[in-house]
Amino acid sequence: MEEEDSNPGRNNYGSQPGSADRQKRCSRGEPRAEKPGRTSRTFRKRAMYEHLMEEVVGEANRRKALEAVQRNQGAPGIDHMKTTELENHLQAHWDKIRAKLLAGTWVPSPVRRVEIPKPNGGTRKLGIPTVMDRLIQQMLLQVLTPIFEPLFSEHSYGFRPGRSAQDAVRAAQQYAQEGKDWVVDLDITKFFDQVNHDILMGRVAQAIRDKRVLHLIGKYLRRGALVDGLVEASVEGTPQGGPLSPLLANIYLDALDKELERRGHRFCRYADDCNIYVGSESAAERTLASVQAWIEKHLRLKVNAAKSGTGRVWERKFLGFRLDREKRIGVAPESVERFKAKVRQMWRANQSRSSQQLRDAWGQYVRGWWGYFRLAEALQPIYRLEGWIRRHLRKCFWLRWHSAAGRVRALQRLGLRGRMLKAAFSSRGAWHMARTGSVQTALSNAVLRRYGFFMPSDLAAVG
Repeated sequence: MEEEDSNPGRNNYGSQPGSADRQKRCSRGEPRAEKPGRTSRTFRKRAMYEHLMEEVVGEANRRKALEAVQRNQGAPGIDHMKTTELENHLQAHWDKIRAKLLAGTWVPSPVRRVEIPKPNGGTRKLGIPTVMDRLIQQMLLQVLTPIFEPLFSEHSYGFRPGRSAQDAVRAAQQYAQEGKDWVVDLDITKFFDQVNHDILMGRVAQAIRDKRVLHLIGKYLRRGALVDGLVEASVEGTPQGGPLSPLLANIYLDALDKELERRGHRFCRYADDCNIYVGSESAAERTLASVQAWIEKHLRLKVNAAKSGTGRVWERKFLGFRLDREKRIGVAPESVERFKAKVRQMWRANQSRSSQQLRDAWGQYVRGWWGYFRLAEALQPIYRLEGWIRRHLRKCFWLRWHSAAGRVRALQRLGLRGRMLKAAFSSRGAWHMARTGSVQTALSNAVLRRYGFFMPSDLAAVG
């Protein structure tokens, strides 16, 4: 039988049908039937998880959560409080907040709705909690993670301690090298907006017995967002933007992991991005159809038919990477195009930034980009772009030198003399001038490197 989606033998808060009858039996002195060898383990587990709120509000846990919130910074919520103001707020009000959490009467604030553009079009809705609610969610996260983490599948990589997108891509490469080079690429439509609260809370309640914790999580799910001065309550979904959301997503999708494991599939899941690796086209088509039906029935989610599909591993991207025909890891063409678009944006000449600010912004971006994609083994497509990137840098500086006189002075500062200065008086466009000998000599690869304008190959050379 397939794994049930909401454990109908248990309600959202962990109680079993017929619990009233058992209480009557206990009141009459009748013993409760227990399977041999399980009484002490069950008792210890319930005792541990029935008093979680005391652990959540513990001083050490609060300090650790405060450090995490301050380190991550982030935008203010609807109350406009900044992370830098949180510590003073806690000094004045923590005793009352702690008492409300212990009593189960804390009421979260609505999130601030923000929409950000997706790389492939459309927008993603974010819910920005107040920094106080961010702290409480972080405190919950720190206590719940050790409980749920051992229960998760080894094929789940997203937002888990000690695991990364790169680990998922390495696992995908291994499956392909073993001959599973057909991939089923699943895209769940607006996953974070369509999570079913009853199913999610039922799964949380399978492990958590403290009703104060369960009610608090439920409040965060249902609180909704402040939009145009009015609160829109949430009847489904888990808002992206709070520390707790990724863990709740993994709890929800763990049922999918267990179902795929039961079927014996090779797969990698990173949050709502799931790829299944099989040995043939027919197996891929069958798997896509059956898993899609299972997701819609048991998780009450929709699979995006337009974005989901099957193909060879070198035809489908995964987490920004794509394997080539030799099963080497490379940067997906879509990721390369986004990288090029960012280069064009960052090296526009009409920015109110100094050269040092342009350099620092570029350095921060390219180091972050390389830190993610350094896993790639087929890097020649990226290295071949470096001449094009440097041409954009040179074009940007040429335009920022403004006039012929300003270009003469800049070229002289960079060591040019004599006939090479004639380029400053050219009427040709900046993109053309960026390829001329004068500009390439003045802003040579070595000069750009000396001034800190690094390329991916420079970062690769230093490890």
